Amino acid sequence: MTMETPGVPCDNTRMIACGIRGSEMFAEMDLKALQSYQILIKEIGLRHCVDPALIAAIISRESHGGTILLDGWDHTGLKFGLMQQETRKTAALTVLKRALDLESESRNPQALVCYQEGIDMLLQVLKGTTDETKKHNLRKIISDYMDRAEHLKKRLEQEKEAGKYHKQIKIEENATGFSYESLFQEYLSETVTEVWIEDPYIRHTHQLYNFLRFCEMLVKRPCKVKTIHLLTSLDEGTGKRQQSSGLEEIKQSLRNHGVCLELEYSSSIHDREIRFNNGWIIKIGRGLDYFKKPQSRFSLGFCDFDLRPCHETTVDIFHNKHTKKI
Repeated sequence: MTMETPGVPCDNTRMIACGIRGSEMFAEMDLKALQSYQILIKEIGLRHCVDPALIAAIISRESHGGTILLDGWDHTGLKFGLMQQETRKTAALTVLKRALDLESESRNPQALVCYQEGIDMLLQVLKGTTDETKKHNLRKIISDYMDRAEHLKKRLEQEKEAGKYHKQIKIEENATGFSYESLFQEYLSETVTEVWIEDPYIRHTHQLYNFLRFCEMLVKRPCKVKTIHLLTSLDEGTGKRQQSSGLEEIKQSLRNHGVCLELEYSSSIHDREIRFNNGWIIKIGRGLDYFKKPQSRFSLGFCDFDLRPCHETTVDIFHNKHTKKI
C-alpha cells in the first residue's frame, strides 16, 4: 500500500532530519519493535478488512511500538494512527467503503464481514455522540448499511439453500498468503464436526506432512471436529509402507486429541475435494499439494506457510445444504 505524506514537519527539533527522510528515520527506529507484532498484525488485518501495512503505520506513528495506544486510539479519541484528521466515524466509513468494493467484486462473504465491522464501529460512535443532529444523521447511515448488509446476508443464504453459491480463487504461480488457515478459516464455523477429504495424492512424505498440517489446522480452529474421513489412492510402489505407517501415526495422534480418522483407499480416485458438514465444499485443482518446495531449510516459508510460494492452481468454493458423504 502507498500513501502520500509530506513527512515530519521541519519545526520538529527532536529529529535530525525532517520531511520524507524524517519519516523514514521514525520507521527505522520503530522497525525492531514492530517485528514482534508481525503475525498478529496480519491476522487482525485479515479479520477486520484492513491492509496490514496501515496497521503497522498506525502503531509506528502513534505509539512507536504500541505502548501508548488504547484500542488503536490516542488519548483524545480523535486520532487513529496516521489518519490524524480522521474521526472514528471516518474510520468506520472507510471499512464500509471496503465492504461496498468487495460486494461489487462479488466477494460477498468478505463484504458481509466488513459491513458488520463498520456498523459496529458506527454504533460505538453513536454511543459517544451528544449532538442530536449528528445522532440523527448517524442513525440514518447505520440504518442504510444495516439494510444493505441484511439484504446481502439473505442473498447469500438463498444461494446456499439453492446450492448455487460459487466462489473462485485463482492462486497465481509463486503467490504467497495461501496457508491452509488463510484459505479455509472463513468456512470453518463452530458447527463443523465432520470433514471429508478426497485427494488421490496423500502418499509421499511432503504430501503426508501437508495432510498433517491440514489436520492440525482443524484441531486448532474453534470448531469441534470429531471425525475426519480421508479417501486417497494406495501407493503400490516402494512408498507403500511409508504411506501406511505415516497415516497410522497421524490417526493415532488425532485419536489422542479426541478426533477419529477414517481411512479409505481407491484405485480409481481422481478428483480432489474437501467437504465440511456445515455445507461448504472446496475443490482445489492440485488438492492439498499446492505449495512449492522451500529454497532451503532456513528460508522464509519453511515454517510459516503464508510465506511459502505456491504452484498455480484454482480453488472453487460451493455451498450445498445437504452435504454428501464420500
